[in-house]
Amino acid sequence: MNSSTKKSYTSFLYKNSNPADVFTVEEFSDEHIMLQKTTQKFVEGEIIPVLKNIEEKEFDHTKKIMAKAGGIGLIGADIAEEDGGLELGKVSAAIIAEEMARARSFSITFGGQTGIGALPIAYFGSKDQKERYLPKLLSGENIAAYALTEPSAGTDALGIKTTATLSACGQFYILNGEKQWITNSAFADVFIVYAKVDSRHFTAFIVDADSKGLSTGPEEKKMGLDGSSTRSVILENVLVPVDNLIGEIGRGHIIAFNVLNFGRHKIALSSLGSAKRAMQLAIEYGNTRQQFNKPLTQFNLIREKIADMAVQAAAVESVLYRTAGELEESFQESKENLAKSIAKFALHCSINKVMATEAVGHIVDEALQIHGGYGYMREYEIETIYRDIRINRIFEGTNEINRILIAGTVMKEFEAETEENLPSGPFEEEVQKLTLSRKVLREYIETARSMGLSDMNKEQELAAVIADTVIAVYAMDSILARAQKLEGKNKNKTAQIAAKIYIQETAQRLGLNALNYGVYLKNQEQLAKLANQLILDHSNNVVDLKRQIAELVINS
Repeated sequence: MNSSTKKSYTSFLYKNSNPADVFTVEEFSDEHIMLQKTTQKFVEGEIIPVLKNIEEKEFDHTKKIMAKAGGIGLIGADIAEEDGGLELGKVSAAIIAEEMARARSFSITFGGQTGIGALPIAYFGSKDQKERYLPKLLSGENIAAYALTEPSAGTDALGIKTTATLSACGQFYILNGEKQWITNSAFADVFIVYAKVDSRHFTAFIVDADSKGLSTGPEEKKMGLDGSSTRSVILENVLVPVDNLIGEIGRGHIIAFNVLNFGRHKIALSSLGSAKRAMQLAIEYGNTRQQFNKPLTQFNLIREKIADMAVQAAAVESVLYRTAGELEESFQESKENLAKSIAKFALHCSINKVMATEAVGHIVDEALQIHGGYGYMREYEIETIYRDIRINRIFEGTNEINRILIAGTVMKEFEAETEENLPSGPFEEEVQKLTLSRKVLREYIETARSMGLSDMNKEQELAAVIADTVIAVYAMDSILARAQKLEGKNKNKTAQIAAKIYIQETAQRLGLNALNYGVYLKNQEQLAKLANQLILDHSNNVVDLKRQIAELVINS
């Protein structure tokens, strides 16, 4: 990547990205590969042997492992050196988040620590707060929890009821309220709590777990993630020193929403890790399970499922590591204003979260299907993954609210740009499909604006289709740039084939949407014309391409 000049990180909406500017996993440095192997070894050696114990709520194992993870630098990988971290960068943090997914529910504990638990202090805390809290959080000696959600305020975070009132002596804030579904709450030493000062000003606080008046409820009985702690947190006249207020009074939303952006990105990475593990389990099972005297992986319908998994995983991987590379670039350029750097990527993080969590849902479901009846049995890992990953579409803002956020952002900021010349070459058809998809997006936005349908909170069906088009454009642009980068090189043929399949099938889906919404937007003629090109104009033999990709991944 060329980081010498500033660039727009939303230019993918208007034009094809320069492949040289798009970071891909094929560009991992030696340090990245070493970190990947270190994380894999840590998960296999330290977590997997006691994972069953952790999933039976033996949280002493959790606390010991967190301290070990901190000891080898996995918790503070992307935290600044001056704050006690290793400052390895956002790509390194992405690698750790993806590989930690193999640890199933422990990865939620770990992600809560490295993301939404520690980052409010690391990015928005005062020098004194960092000095008092970060060393033990980054070493894993202490564990953090993020307390935002309430019984009456989930997606509507600003609707919280927890209050903070300044004491008569002026030395404390008195917190009262209840938080719900708080991860890590059984063993947290520190809570990041959001409350309204004087019942009005949304504000963030650091609250020590041993504070008088703070208590937790019983463990919630969840569908999955048995090895994570999820409880209510009750605050009854809890005295919090004024020095533990993070940032400014009434500016807690800046902290909450920017940190949640990172949470969305990390949930997406964890979803990618789970998807790859599910695909691995499906192939291993399919290679050994025989029906009619041959392995399941020799049947074409099973091979098609595996090919579809590989295509989706390749697209998600292309998107997530592109974002990680851009985050790293942006943070290097703007160390003085981290909030601004994070805010640039709110759109990307919502895209990543929706795309990855829905892809893993499909991949894990198909992996379980390949296991047949055995996949439904508790002793098989795929059954646990199936239950564990369902929450990902709800975590860190539901996918529905993220779609509305995506559409609302693009509706406000989108400006049509001049069409570029279409290049020729081995991916000429894919470039054309991507260009047509952008035209569909432009038609949606411009027509909606002209009809007075710009309020995405009201036009939620339209918001969903606009968001899906934005997600598709970012994904197609990312996997295309990756394939163009690999073209002519003798490596990762899978990603190059995946680009052709993904772009063709995604374009066809967008074409069907355009046909349906053309009627609603009274723009049927233009959208139907674009839809016909997206659906009908193609030369790729998808059946053959999927057979090729299945052969590659099954035998890799």
